[in-house]
Amino acid sequence: MTSTPAGSHPVATPLIAAGALFLDNQGRILLLRPTYKPYWDIPGGYAEPGESPRAACAREICEELGIQAQVGRLLSVDWAPHPDEGDKMLFIFDAGQLTAEQLAQITFQDGEIAEYAFVEPEHLDQFTIPRLTRRLRATIRALTDHQPAYLEDGIPQPQAPALDL
Repeated sequence: MTSTPAGSHPVATPLIAAGALFLDNQGRILLLRPTYKPYWDIPGGYAEPGESPRAACAREICEELGIQAQVGRLLSVDWAPHPDEGDKMLFIFDAGQLTAEQLAQITFQDGEIAEYAFVEPEHLDQFTIPRLTRRLRATIRALTDHQPAYLEDGIPQPQAPALDL
């Protein structure tokens, strides 16, 4: 998407979305099976006007799972061009591990989510689309490396050298 402020050149206006990376104690990723699309996804969704990516992530966790969860540090940002939907900026945050109590409280409130599962990273391609598989695997590496990842269409981009100030 682009917009053109008065008297200027068109500027990018990507859609903003945020997701939560939940891992269990075996390193498996929490995936949800939405009723409205043919592949599994992580908890998350589009930001509302004026809403930060972190706030959108927390809201979507509550809406999709019916629980409150702590949204931790930023793990990855992915610039994801899409020919039909326009460009997107996708943020994934560390949401840690769900407690047994939180798992027991998960409820799918509005028919948007059919079920959830914890999936081994090496089996992601059996559940989701290639660009999301790339994004999630890069995000897991970012979690392990303690370094946020910048991605373009799910592909990690080289880090710029640190500035010596």
